[in-house]
Amino acid sequence: MTMRGLTLLLALGVATVLPHLAKAQAPTASGSSSNAALPATPQPAVTYTPPSATTKFHNYLFDAFGPYPIVGAAIAAGINQANNAPPEWMQGGEGYGKRFGSNFGILAISTSTRYGLAALFREDTLYYRCDCKGFGPRLGHALLSTFTARRGEDGHRVFSFPDLVAPYAGAMAGVYGWYPDRFDARDAFRLGNYSLIGYAAENVGLEFIYQGPHSLLGRMHLSNTHSAPSNSH
Repeated sequence: MTMRGLTLLLALGVATVLPHLAKAQAPTASGSSSNAALPATPQPAVTYTPPSATTKFHNYLFDAFGPYPIVGAAIAAGINQANNAPPEWMQGGEGYGKRFGSNFGILAISTSTRYGLAALFREDTLYYRCDCKGFGPRLGHALLSTFTARRGEDGHRVFSFPDLVAPYAGAMAGVYGWYPDRFDARDAFRLGNYSLIGYAAENVGLEFIYQGPHSLLGRMHLSNTHSAPSNSH
């Protein structure tokens, strides 16, 4: 996917999730001659509770070493194998192993960077499912969550520097850590774009994949089954 495609993908999320749908409370008239409206019944608000350190740690282990990064690294390695990229790693089982290890390492470093910087910036980068209905709004929420986070006791949404930097930090570590010498910063930027797209895809999965009490996500990705605060969209 080109940078133009990535920009359009993220712009779609912003354009979908930002508009607020005002929920009008229509007054109810009494049966008598009086036209006085009855007071609207208050709707329960979805509240935000900052996650504990234990919850953050469990989610970190899931995000860095759980099934999502393993499956993601395996799929990316298969694509790299089919494209023989990089060719220096050859083909066969050994070549696939190098590609899998490389992709998994990049994802693990990216996740570690995200959680580390989030702690430094006092942000909550865990994923919270949308308290909204419809495919479009939920998709937009998932994409917007790719580069935003919660902050403060009320969980208001802010632009997240850790979310934006983390994919490129992992790619940079891979390029200068174990990739062939001919790779440089431009390749790190390109690989970081792919990691950012993968992170967005993971958020979409967390939004739409079933996370009931008997599911793998329900048991392991503890905090991510919560709804997002409705006043922070």
